[in-house]
Amino acid sequence: MHHTSLIVLLVGAFVVAFAFGALAHRLRMSPLVGYLLAGVVVGPFTPGFVADQSLAPQLAEIGVILLMFGVGLHFSLRDLMEVKAIAVPGALLRIVFTMAIGWGFGEVMDWPRGAGILFGLSLSVASTVVLLRSLEDRRLIESEKGRIAIGWVIVEDVAMVLALVLIPAFADVLRGTGGEDSPSVVYVLTRVAIKMGAFLAFMFLIGRRVIPWILERVAGTGSRELFTLCVLAIALGVAYGSAEMFGVSFALGAFFAGMLLNESEFSHKAASETLPLRDAFAVLFFVSVGMLFDPWIIFERPGQVLATVFIIIVVKSVAVYAIARVMGKSNATALTITASLAQIGEFSFILASLGLELDLLTEDGQDLILAGALISIVLNPLLFGWMHRRERRLAEEDERRVTPEVEPPIPEGLSGHVILIGFGRVGSELGRLLTAQGISLVVIDRDEDLVRHSRDAGLPSIRGNAANDVVLEEAHPERANTVMLAIPNVLEAGEIIATLRRLNPSLTIVARAHSDNEVKHLLAHGADGAVMAERELAHSLAEMVMATPAFRGGRHLPPASGPA
Repeated sequence: MHHTSLIVLLVGAFVVAFAFGALAHRLRMSPLVGYLLAGVVVGPFTPGFVADQSLAPQLAEIGVILLMFGVGLHFSLRDLMEVKAIAVPGALLRIVFTMAIGWGFGEVMDWPRGAGILFGLSLSVASTVVLLRSLEDRRLIESEKGRIAIGWVIVEDVAMVLALVLIPAFADVLRGTGGEDSPSVVYVLTRVAIKMGAFLAFMFLIGRRVIPWILERVAGTGSRELFTLCVLAIALGVAYGSAEMFGVSFALGAFFAGMLLNESEFSHKAASETLPLRDAFAVLFFVSVGMLFDPWIIFERPGQVLATVFIIIVVKSVAVYAIARVMGKSNATALTITASLAQIGEFSFILASLGLELDLLTEDGQDLILAGALISIVLNPLLFGWMHRRERRLAEEDERRVTPEVEPPIPEGLSGHVILIGFGRVGSELGRLLTAQGISLVVIDRDEDLVRHSRDAGLPSIRGNAANDVVLEEAHPERANTVMLAIPNVLEAGEIIATLRRLNPSLTIVARAHSDNEVKHLLAHGADGAVMAERELAHSLAEMVMATPAFRGGRHLPPASGPA
């Protein structure tokens, strides 16, 4: 059966992952928990079926490549530059702080010289896969909080790439056995700088022109199969080529390929074409993590496991929250970044394996890193949910105690205006279009950074939760004409609509939705219309068809979004 090991692995992993993922969803837990437990079940440390451990990590790596390529498609260079002021110093400070904690842990455990430092380094870097899944589930990837978290983890990934190059060169020093033949610090750093400089130069000078050009030419053929194949070839080819030529990780190469392709008009199509494969291989990543985990370590060394998890979830979280607050970020933003980064993942496993191979890390250290990774990934959705509830509770308490902050002031006697709730990417574009038509506008958003952007645009803006009566009354809904809800959270939008109907039953209310069920939910709560992007696109295309000479006149399209 050796020749069918790949098929057996795929069948076993997907079937068991589906079963446990569905069970986790049924129990109102994150499906990620089910995927991890599925890996434990098909791993070598539990009885019954055992999947091929040599193939699973390679398939999981494909998932990481496709995931990072997709992130790059939505994360432009401009986004990265916008968050560099917090992402770069924040990530580096956290890495140094966690390494110091790991060194102290190693001293207590009486590990060899350098083992504690490598242990701390392994615990310092968050899992990109887990972070992206958490942000996607809460639709935070395109928010400022999400961009900061993604930028932060990208900086950590770059630092880990450098670490993977530096650690073998300084292995003798870390072991305390360095001699005269060991390479100098200057030599190693120069070599790393040359490799990274060559990689960045290649991607920005050549890849920036070649990658979009190839995709546009293939798209011009009109073949969907060739387009999908081209996207996969770019993602996997650039990732592999970058690793072979410049020594960077697969994930980093794929991220830069996607980021450069972001400038192409076909970036959204490329993202949608790779989504199914990306999700499927991402599941294999979590299954492979579960396969590495030996559950008996929890019973054999419970104190050490708890200490490791405490460092990952509590110590690191305190450091992240403090850094974010010191750098001027709001409490809500700091909490989101903290929850996003409170776990470890793929780079931690690579560092642990390298440490074991170079005789820098003991097997006990590797086992503790794996245990900490699995437990932190399981607990991360719970931590995210707890922090989200705490964030909302604190915001509501602040709104009850403090008069909503309004600047510029709302003009005296304002009436017939539009209230825009939510000033993210959709809301800011909507605000620009409305103000260009001379429409009076009042913005409400609970995010301090987004409110600052709306005030910079000269719009009267209120910071607070629009579901709160006090906040809404500041926007004078009794004198308003229309309310536009551009927030992505349909449950929160439903609460706001109900409050608005109580304050002014004659308001025209239009909300944003992502599915037919969300449209029904919003209309049932009193919205006059609910706009779904896919439906509006279809309606616009149909209008273009009806405007052609063959169909012009005598035929009319039904409204794209029905009234309540």
